[in-house]
Amino acid sequence: MFLDEAVIHVRSGDGGNGCVSFRREKFVPKGGPDGGDGGHGGSVFLRGDESLSTLLDVGRRKSYRSESGRPGMGNNRSGRRGRDLIVGVPVGTTVREIVTGAPPREGRLLGDIVEHGMKLVVARGGRGGKGNKAFASSVRRVPRFAQKGEPGESRQLYLELRLLADVGLVGLPNSGKSTLLSKVSAATPKIADYPFTTLQPNLGIAEIGEYSRLVIADIPGLIEGAHQGQGLGIEFLRHIERTKVLVHLLSAEAKDAGELESQYRVVESELASYSSALAGKPRILALSKIDILTPEAALESAAEIEGRLGLRVLRISAATGEGLSALLGEADRLVRASDAEAAAGSGR
Repeated sequence: MFLDEAVIHVRSGDGGNGCVSFRREKFVPKGGPDGGDGGHGGSVFLRGDESLSTLLDVGRRKSYRSESGRPGMGNNRSGRRGRDLIVGVPVGTTVREIVTGAPPREGRLLGDIVEHGMKLVVARGGRGGKGNKAFASSVRRVPRFAQKGEPGESRQLYLELRLLADVGLVGLPNSGKSTLLSKVSAATPKIADYPFTTLQPNLGIAEIGEYSRLVIADIPGLIEGAHQGQGLGIEFLRHIERTKVLVHLLSAEAKDAGELESQYRVVESELASYSSALAGKPRILALSKIDILTPEAALESAAEIEGRLGLRVLRISAATGEGLSALLGEADRLVRASDAEAAAGSGR
């Protein structure tokens, strides 16, 4: 089961109270204050775990709380610090604090967990209170008070998983995305000859030569109105926001170039309506399932759509393997260019 959203409540531990205590020793009739400090409360962290692929396990438990600090004690003994709580989440999880009156997706962004082992504090533990020893001075020799520990933080969090992939496969339902993924990687998505066989995103790794590889995401088919929730809608559009390159598949099953152009414009319109960032991503346009056409018809169809759109069109067949090497090679080139551009932009 794939789950890419979860709402959880987190609460960090309270700080322990400081202690009011005085020395009681034989032959020391006026022992001074010796109350120790309270321990700090434990914090709650989310940590990226590449072994996790969904938010299912995280979402099953609705509340997470770390340990509170122990109170201070006499003889200048500090209370024990509360244990931190670390919750594993899939790499690619966005964390928002739910704000009253606003949709969860519009909550305050706390962070983005994009690497294995990356930790994000989502609730800081309360500080422990000072014992009366800390308040002793030359003018206040016998402080009969101590500081209370600070309360921990309490937050309602919205977690959203967005797949981390180099390449995203997009297109109308039944355009051949799942079959393509299964042929270029070891992924085993459900494949059938009816629309919407892909009900959840699938990831696969394609080996490019000896030293390179591409992480490819098969995104469930888009239809007109997807950015408004039609079909499988925006539930899966989020998963291509982090991809570096898009491969847009057009099925050769279309009756003519006009239908191919219509397919193209429907999907591109949905991507642009959902996010301007998606509209600007590098993309490869490919005519899939060319094995159902003669070589001459496939070439003619690709040339006609190229003329209509002014874009280069690759011809591929997942069934026969034709054109797949060229497709992966072009995708690898664009991913490398994207990485180089990102590195230059960050000043590295």
